Amino acid sequence: MSSPLTVLQGVGPALATTLSRLDLFRVEDLLFLLPLRYEDRTTLNPIGSVRPGMRCLVNGEVLLAEVVYRGRRNMLVRIGDGTGQITLRFFHFSRQQQAQFQIGATVTCFGDVRPGPVGLEMVHPEYRVLRAGQSPSVSDSLTPIYPMTEGVQQGRLRNLVNQALTLMQKEAPAELLPKKILDVLALPRLSVALNYLHNPPPDVDLVSIDAGKHPCQIRLSFEELLAHYMSLRNLRHLANQESAVPLKDPAGLQQQFISGLPYTLTNAQERVVGEIAADLRQPHPMMRLIQGDVGSGKTVVAAAACAQGLSSRVQAAVMAPTELLAEQHWVSFSEWFQKFDIELAWLSGSQKQSARRNSLEAIRSGRARIIIGTHALFQEGVEFDNLALVVIDEQHRFGVHQRVALRNKGVGGSGHPHQLVMTATPIPRTLAMAAYADLDTSIIDELPPGRRPVTTIALPDTRRGEVVERVREACANGQQAYWVCPLIDESEILDYQAAEASYEMLTTALASLRVGLVHGRMKHGAKDKIMRAFKSGDVDVLVATTVIEVGVDVPNASLMIIENSERMGLSQLHQLRGRVGRGADQSHCVMLYKQPLGQLARNRLAVLRQTNDGFLVAQRDLELRGPGELLGTRQTGLPEYRIANLVRDADLMPVVQESAETILAHHKEAAAAIIRRWLGDAHQYGKV
Repeated sequence: MSSPLTVLQGVGPALATTLSRLDLFRVEDLLFLLPLRYEDRTTLNPIGSVRPGMRCLVNGEVLLAEVVYRGRRNMLVRIGDGTGQITLRFFHFSRQQQAQFQIGATVTCFGDVRPGPVGLEMVHPEYRVLRAGQSPSVSDSLTPIYPMTEGVQQGRLRNLVNQALTLMQKEAPAELLPKKILDVLALPRLSVALNYLHNPPPDVDLVSIDAGKHPCQIRLSFEELLAHYMSLRNLRHLANQESAVPLKDPAGLQQQFISGLPYTLTNAQERVVGEIAADLRQPHPMMRLIQGDVGSGKTVVAAAACAQGLSSRVQAAVMAPTELLAEQHWVSFSEWFQKFDIELAWLSGSQKQSARRNSLEAIRSGRARIIIGTHALFQEGVEFDNLALVVIDEQHRFGVHQRVALRNKGVGGSGHPHQLVMTATPIPRTLAMAAYADLDTSIIDELPPGRRPVTTIALPDTRRGEVVERVREACANGQQAYWVCPLIDESEILDYQAAEASYEMLTTALASLRVGLVHGRMKHGAKDKIMRAFKSGDVDVLVATTVIEVGVDVPNASLMIIENSERMGLSQLHQLRGRVGRGADQSHCVMLYKQPLGQLARNRLAVLRQTNDGFLVAQRDLELRGPGELLGTRQTGLPEYRIANLVRDADLMPVVQESAETILAHHKEAAAAIIRRWLGDAHQYGKV
């Protein structure tokens, strides 16, 4: 089954190239190209019994065939079977096709039935003109509909899959799952599952098939989840074989750092600091993910980890996805470490050349012990003296290659740097288990004392005037407000309230207040100037795009207005809401929406009104939008799943985890083969 596709009849080099767009390279790959859905062509329907909306198979005699011009060129073919008549309508046809429909010829066709000008019709149905005396045939199984790519029709794909299934009868793909696991889960063997899903019998339980819960589908989803999980565990195993500088904190700098803070760490923060400290003392690189809700205090935990490292006379790098967030870290770390006489260096893309040269020299010589910046940290020309700890904030915003590049800056005679990655997007446990199996996970599940939950309401945008007045009152009382819009400019396609339009509206409506505007298209200098003015209290109302989703900490901002909230994901809304509620005053979030509001959007906004728990919000976001949006897979480089679905199949993950440990320990060859079958060379992704 590992033969190239060109061994199949009808597949030459050109078609093989086209099929590669569907990730089809070997005969076995066709077996794992599962149908998107099925059509029932097992029954021939009397024409008199069909109704609009049906998708069915009919057979009849050609009663009339003509080409007409009614606004455009049409070919109309009328067929009947004694019980009724139906019209076949074609907009695109050749003379050869036209010649096939002779009066009296018998035609079998399949398509969607719809009302037409003179009765029922099918537009561009699949059809077959029968030879004289030939009887119409029906399928003995449901007809699979496969994913398509330009240049390959369904009929050809079905033919190729059927050839692969025929070859499977002679040489079945290897059954790689141990029999004990199959028996415990009551799953069918691989060849049985594949054959069934490509040719399901007419009496198949389509409800379970549509839900992805048929035992044959579960059999394949389980093996694919297993492949991904074992691939990540292999990466972790490889990392454990690598060397790193043990950071044992001989000077007790971490405890001095924590004791010098103006507040006491929460129990959750202390627990996570301890987990990281234990990792850093090991002679192999730490690979740990910190999950924590907005405002849970992840940054100070990362700083405590840096303190432990600095006691061993090494360098630590802190990378953030935006200059705004990196600068906030710069301010915090500078304040925390100034009393320890530790030099910090700043590196960003907008830095002046002279300042950049000074930073590069301080980093290269080892004089700078903490280096903070954006993606500029891993660019060419940046040389570290002894980089032993890498902290990456909002890790899902960096592509995998960027993280690898920064990590590789620290690879040297001492080994590999320890890695600490942080996210303020809480990830449901089953999803984290699947996506981050190569990382140890720590969760800060407690907010600092005094943090009051943000009161959240949803209002139709017809009440915008009331909200503007509420902003005026809050600012008159010395508070500040965010006003967030999804787009920068007006759009004819998307009827969003654009940031610049809102800025003009608020500048006019709130003439006595200082209104600022910040968005992603602004130059760094201009954007930073406005953000600093807002933080210092020189701007009362900040109109912004979602660029401030992860941004500066402004304790005096107690009001968050979000336009077109019905169009945003739950996790993004939760992140935006987290920009307020950082001071002593009760904070409020107002989600404006455009009417009419659909039931799904209504349910989503209700989640935000009902809870401030980021993990609950993330779970609902996962269910509603899927894992790709939540994890930012376009950024992370995580491969797509072909068959499995991390939401639908979440209940399989604990069994996948347990089975993977067994297979990796006792069936190493099978583990490698499973990974190869489902990921090919892609299992090298994510080594960070």
